[in-house]
Amino acid sequence: MAKPDPTLTLPDLFARLAPADRLLGLDLGTKTIGLALSDAGRRIATPLETIRRKKFSSDVAELLEICRRREVGGLVIGLPLNMDGSEGPRAQATRGFVRNLIPLTDLPISFWDERLSTTAVTRTLLEADTSRAKRAEVVDKMAASFILQGALDRVQTMARAAREAEDEARARAAAIDTQR
Repeated sequence: MAKPDPTLTLPDLFARLAPADRLLGLDLGTKTIGLALSDAGRRIATPLETIRRKKFSSDVAELLEICRRREVGGLVIGLPLNMDGSEGPRAQATRGFVRNLIPLTDLPISFWDERLSTTAVTRTLLEADTSRAKRAEVVDKMAASFILQGALDRVQTMARAAREAEDEARARAAAIDTQR
């Protein structure tokens, strides 16, 4: 029997965070791990750095040290789904990394669909006439920022929709009260 997925949905991840906790976004590659950090208000993602992958234990040690130094309260990890939404070898490798990471940290973890994140970032860098060497240097951390910003924007949109629904319900209740 398969074990339940210990990762959280985005709303559940956000519910577990302290008010000023930051999030760290990760773009896991075979050679590097791009990192991006949110602000304490969790509205803006900023490219942070790129970890050159060596072996799992040293990669995780470096990652968790960054989390400690930056006061990170949770992780948003890009999940590289295929264009049809299915999971291929890269998504399975990402899930394997997370499965091995979970016993080593108490940080809550959520996945975010990262389809086309590197493509979008590369296109932006090309439009900015960034040299090939500079693109190679920054693409992973910028992809992590793209992933994290997508997750932050989604949660903000969900919160705004919930507030609007509450306001609408209050307005309806008030209208009913005035009709009585």
